[in-house]
Amino acid sequence: MYVYMTKVISISDEAYGRLKRLKNEKSFSEIIVELSNKKNEIDLMSFAGSLSEKEADKIKKEIYSERKMPSRRFN
Repeated sequence: MYVYMTKVISISDEAYGRLKRLKNEKSFSEIIVELSNKKNEIDLMSFAGSLSEKEADKIKKEIYSERKMPSRRFN
């Protein structure tokens, strides 16, 4: 349930059009809340496989070499 208070916001015509296409039977408020919740629900596993094996090996080597160095935080 939503408590509605009138607020005036400015959005571009493109943004309005996109929201309107998503809306169907829902209110604009419901669509905005849903979209803002989805932003925080990123599934970490969706990134699995996004690096090539060569890229992953390069990053892993860099991480291991940094771990061997003394900490520079307190210098």
